[in-house]
Amino acid sequence: MTLPSERGAAVGRRIGIGLMYGFWKPRVLGAWRVPASGPVILAVNHAHNIDGPMLMGTAPRPVHFLIKKEAFVGPLGPFLEGIGQVKVDRDSTDRHAIGNALGVLEQGGVLGIFPEGTRGDGDFASLRAGLAYFAVRSGAPIVPVAVLGTTGRDGREESARRGRLVKALPPLRSRVDVVFGDAFEAGDGSGRRTRKALDEATVRIQGKLTDHLENARRLTGR
Repeated sequence: MTLPSERGAAVGRRIGIGLMYGFWKPRVLGAWRVPASGPVILAVNHAHNIDGPMLMGTAPRPVHFLIKKEAFVGPLGPFLEGIGQVKVDRDSTDRHAIGNALGVLEQGGVLGIFPEGTRGDGDFASLRAGLAYFAVRSGAPIVPVAVLGTTGRDGREESARRGRLVKALPPLRSRVDVVFGDAFEAGDGSGRRTRKALDEATVRIQGKLTDHLENARRLTGR
């Protein structure tokens, strides 16, 4: 099995930097909390389509995201694969995607996950068990990430909606906050991988992610 390319992810990071800093004004807080080396999982809230690209352009290391297979259509498919992203079928147990994701972590890479599964309110209210599985199985620490300001919910951004060239995107040159939290271990230290252990890890993770999001909102005034 050919694993997602680390070199490709590095290219994707450079593209993300150019696009995100070219069109918006990212303010990155706490990037030093991401371990400089070794496997790590970035757990990101998901309220907007640019949340993934925004993180790719602001994270201190190249990121391999788990991305729904529906996004891999036309020329976008080879492009996403070329920049080291991982295609996943959300409607089945995608063993190929699981193997690729674990392979990224085994090689000391960074795996990006939207633990809510699909784009929604971005409040970590509903987590899928996949994040707990990858964290417990690999032993990789989780770093929570809050991307705030992409949905235009605060008063300043609502007033700027008329400045959007594309309705679905945040206003050009508007500020987007990316807040990294403290790394934590998902497991309880026992090494168990049972269904009960994964359920307990999911609850533990949800608490950590929710706390981080609340702290990030207080910190940024979002």
